[in-house]
Amino acid sequence: MKNETYVRAFYKTGVYVAELIEMQEENQRALVKVLAVLRHPTQGDLHNPKMTNVPFFHQRKALAQFEKTWVPLSSLKSYDEQVPDYKTSLKKALEKQISELESQDTDWSRACLEKLKECQNEYGL
Repeated sequence: MKNETYVRAFYKTGVYVAELIEMQEENQRALVKVLAVLRHPTQGDLHNPKMTNVPFFHQRKALAQFEKTWVPLSSLKSYDEQVPDYKTSLKKALEKQISELESQDTDWSRACLEKLKECQNEYGL
């Protein structure tokens, strides 16, 4: 059975499975509650992607389990699959991104890996 309350939500550079809490058509946004991580956020400066020569190379953590955030309505897609366990999905998304970056050999990928290892330690994974 299709569940209209679960969505795939894109927030900055991360992708999440979330519960739809509220929609504001007039503001073109929705309030969602994070249930799982599908893609871990990209590290670094969002305004200067894939660049390391920036004033501050940001560590970007995934949104926490049950964290609520506003996202643009245009970033939502229906989610009809089984909702994965948060911690398991976080670990899988983080490991996938680390694996993809390890196959590259750039200053940016090395800087990202350093920040992702910090995230991994802080998550306790």
